[in-house]
Amino acid sequence: MNENRNKSGKRYHDKAAQDIRDIRYAVGLMSGTSVDGIDAAVIEIREGEEGGQPRIRQLAFENTPYPADVREEIFALFDPAIATVDRVGRLNVLLGELYAEAALSAILQSGLKPEEVAVIGSHGQTIYHAPDPYLSKGYDLRYTVQIGEGAVIAARTGIPCVSDFRVADMAWGGQGAPLVPFTEYLLYKESDRTLLLQNIGGIGNVTVLPAASAPEEVYAFDTGPGNMLIDGVVSRLFPGLSMDIGGKIASEGRVDPELLSLLSGESYYTQPLPKSTGRELFGAAYVDRLLAYREEHGLSERDLVATVTRLTAWSIGEGYRRFIMPKHTANAMIVGGGGSYNPTLIGMLKDELEPLGVQVLTHEDIGLSSDAKEAVAIALLADYAIAGKPNSLPGVTGARQAAVLGKISY
Repeated sequence: MNENRNKSGKRYHDKAAQDIRDIRYAVGLMSGTSVDGIDAAVIEIREGEEGGQPRIRQLAFENTPYPADVREEIFALFDPAIATVDRVGRLNVLLGELYAEAALSAILQSGLKPEEVAVIGSHGQTIYHAPDPYLSKGYDLRYTVQIGEGAVIAARTGIPCVSDFRVADMAWGGQGAPLVPFTEYLLYKESDRTLLLQNIGGIGNVTVLPAASAPEEVYAFDTGPGNMLIDGVVSRLFPGLSMDIGGKIASEGRVDPELLSLLSGESYYTQPLPKSTGRELFGAAYVDRLLAYREEHGLSERDLVATVTRLTAWSIGEGYRRFIMPKHTANAMIVGGGGSYNPTLIGMLKDELEPLGVQVLTHEDIGLSSDAKEAVAIALLADYAIAGKPNSLPGVTGARQAAVLGKISY
C-alpha cells in the first residue's frame, strides 16, 4: 500500500510539474455540522479552455451514516470540557478509518480503481470553530478543530489526501469559512444574472455571485442556523427522530410570533461581514433555552418546531435584505444541503424572498444534487491544493491574502 501511495503521489506531481492533466479524478469527503454521516463524491475534472471554468462531471455519490455510538461521541466532543486530548485523538484516527472506507466505496461505485484517482479531499468533522480573534501575548489567535486524520485516509487508500482546509485561511487573519464559495464561483457564475447559492446544513451560509463578477467581487457569509435548531428541538421532543423529515412536524404547527421576535434579536444577525458561526452559538445550550421557553409559555412541540423552522427562513431572508440587497438585486437563490429537502422550510423561504423578486430553486430543480454539492466542492478544493494553486477567496473570509488551503498526506 505504501508503494502504491508513493507512486500515486509521484505520478501526480510529475504531471503537475509539466502541467495539470486535462482529465483527472478526485474524491471529496464531507461531514457537516448536522453530523448525519459521511458524504463521498467522485468527480471527473476537465480543464476549461484557456484557463476558463473547469468542467465537472459527477461519477458517484454515497452517504454513509455514522454508527450510532460514533455520532454520540462526536456530539459529546462538541463540549470542550469533555473533549479531552485522548478522546479527541482516538476519534480523529477512527474517523480517518471511516472516511477511508467511504472513499473506497464511492470509488468502487464510480467504476474507477483507486490508482486512477489523483487526490482525495476530506473536510473532516468540525468539533470546534473559533474564528474571532483571541488576543494572547500580543498575538491574534484564531483556531479551529476538524478531525478525521488525513494520513490514515492516505495510508488506507493509497491516494494522496488533502485535509484540514480552514487553518491556512485563519493564519492569514480569515474566518476559515465558508470554503465553498471558491468552487461556487468556478462552477456557477453567470454573465447576466446575480445568483445566491444558499446551503442549509446545520448552519446556513450564502454565496453571492454578482453578474459577470470578478473573484474579488464574490462575497459570502453564514446566515445563521440551518437545520441545527430544528434537529436539536426535534431530537429532544420526539424520541426516535433526529430531524423533521419532510418538514411534516413544522407543517402541523403554528409559528409563535413572540418567540420568533425574541429569537430574531440575536446579535449575530446584525454583525457585520465577514462572519461565520456554528454550534458554539446555536448548539445544545441554545436548544436548552428554547425548551425552557416552551415550558414556561405553554408552547406545543409542533409550534416550537414550526417557529425555529421559520427562524431559519427568516435569517436567510434577513441576510439578503440587510447585507446583499443594498448592493445587488438577486435574480435567483439556488438552495442546497439537507434543508433543501424540507418543503415546509422551502415554502417559508419563498415567502421571505419571492416578494422581493428572488426566485427560490433547489439544486434538483436545475438538474444537480443538493446532497453531493459540498463533497464535490471539497474534491475540487483538493485538486487545487495538491497542484499548489490558491483555492480561497479572501474577500469572502476576510483573510489578508489568498492561500493554498489544505494539508497534504501521502
